[in-house]
Amino acid sequence: MSLTLILVIVTSLISYQANQNPNMLAQLVHSPYREKHHKEYYRMLTSGFIHSPRTWAHLLINMLVLYQFGEIVENVFVQLFGETLGRINYLGLYLLTIVCASLPSYFRHKDNPSYSALGASGGVSGIMFVYTLFFPWATLLLFFIVPCPAIIAAVLYIVYSHWADHNQNDNVGHDAHLYGALFGLAFALILKPSIFNIFIRELVEGFPF
Repeated sequence: MSLTLILVIVTSLISYQANQNPNMLAQLVHSPYREKHHKEYYRMLTSGFIHSPRTWAHLLINMLVLYQFGEIVENVFVQLFGETLGRINYLGLYLLTIVCASLPSYFRHKDNPSYSALGASGGVSGIMFVYTLFFPWATLLLFFIVPCPAIIAAVLYIVYSHWADHNQNDNVGHDAHLYGALFGLAFALILKPSIFNIFIRELVEGFPF
């Protein structure tokens, strides 16, 4: 069983249990105020394993995307680093990206007791962008409908997330999406700088025009 599938199963189970237990949900959610004033920093990680109790679409979409792209990234990491180290690095990528994606909202809302956030979107964004490093011209379906090269979709994603973070008030953690994506890229390139050479080669050799 792949590590990606284990993450999907564990996240789905914890999300289901938390949605049935409001006290558990309250203990796991990202709360910058409690993290600062009560030193509950673990919430930056645990919040990535729970999803909105109001709709299952939040969990379903994140887990579908994680499974689709995570399986591929995990396999590439195994090829680059070996069986054991590859999976350790992959797990580190996912978990650290969840935490780092929470940092902007922590600094922005650390004195706001009413703010909270949850979901794996930051970690999933990091996985998707690492996928783009290896397969920049792969075709993705925007909104599951519109075909688009991964590299173009990534640029549009960053531009939109940055714009929405400053202009939208829709209860979506656009900052987590943005910084999760950027941290995922940074983590992969720091882990193995030669990945950038792979990206450039794929970008040039796979150019479709």
